[in-house]
Amino acid sequence: MYDFEKKFRDEVLRCSNCGFCRAVCPLFGLTKRPAFNARGKMLILKEVMDGRIDLDDQLVDTLFQCTTCGACAEQCPSGVNPPEIIKQVRKDMVHNHSCHPAFEGMYKVLSEHTNIYGEDDTEDFERERNRKAAFVYFIGCVGSYREDEATLAALDLLDHLKVDYTLIDEVCCSGVLDDVGFRTQTDLAGKNVDLILQTGAKTVITGCPYCFRTFNDRPAYKALGDSGIEVVHISQFLRNFDMGVETEKKVTYHDPCDLGRHCGIYDAPRETIQKIAPDFVEMRHNRENALCCGAGGGVRGAYAKNSVAMARRRLEEVEEIGAEIVLTECNSCVHNLGNAKLRSQKFKVYTTTQFINRLIQGEE
Repeated sequence: MYDFEKKFRDEVLRCSNCGFCRAVCPLFGLTKRPAFNARGKMLILKEVMDGRIDLDDQLVDTLFQCTTCGACAEQCPSGVNPPEIIKQVRKDMVHNHSCHPAFEGMYKVLSEHTNIYGEDDTEDFERERNRKAAFVYFIGCVGSYREDEATLAALDLLDHLKVDYTLIDEVCCSGVLDDVGFRTQTDLAGKNVDLILQTGAKTVITGCPYCFRTFNDRPAYKALGDSGIEVVHISQFLRNFDMGVETEKKVTYHDPCDLGRHCGIYDAPRETIQKIAPDFVEMRHNRENALCCGAGGGVRGAYAKNSVAMARRRLEEVEEIGAEIVLTECNSCVHNLGNAKLRSQKFKVYTTTQFINRLIQGEE
């Protein structure tokens, strides 16, 4: 393996096989298959490094079926970070021409189009684009093509708060490619950077935790920081506003993995929610221990059945506490949890901005 051995051999060998990760892995909790949790993957990779197993198509389902949620890394007493190891192994597998067809398709789509869905027409949201403004609001692919109602609600809320923002003719941040064996496409990243710089904005707001991570962590977006531009998640931006509305309903919050475990943002969403929902309750697993919704790491696209099943495990905790409203700060989580919700389950799933806007409009 051309890159993996150099970067992660010592970390794989540091795994003590204690099995703490088994208790928190959403896929193992669903399937009970040892190869699907972090310990199983580390054992397999030791065999690969020792030359007893080839890194080829036989390992695709094992190594590509991981949401990279980070719950295993949070619990590991040896300090191993399995999601980062798995992402690099996936790159090695792609280099060796082994990859899940769904991820190959995603790469091909982003080579020919400007979004992960391969769609040519996007909702314009009836907002100005590419103008001079204090803020840029970056929507992301899911918000543009699958959860447009949530996006419209976020924009309506920004208008209500009299925020001077503009949209841009954005393209996919392409950071998702890093999770599924490929690399961020610099041409797409470069277009986003250029359009942001042209607005003169000093802050980019996004409602997508993955775009937030990509803009802050990927070298392709380094020019933003070098130009003094701050990238914030909308939950961070809204925490200091008084919304002037309140609900009597019992509300809970689902921590998105990308925003929570990967970025450490737990308090900002809760501060806003507790202002509008005095009857706020936590699910049994919350903050760094929150269950993954099953959408991340490309799993929703490649292993949809297991993805939805993981979301249903999460929603069981909503029923346990009797919450009427589930809020989250990720369009992908809303999409997956919403698809997994059974007809018999009467609670509703929204982004926080979507719910606040509904309160302002008198719809809740």
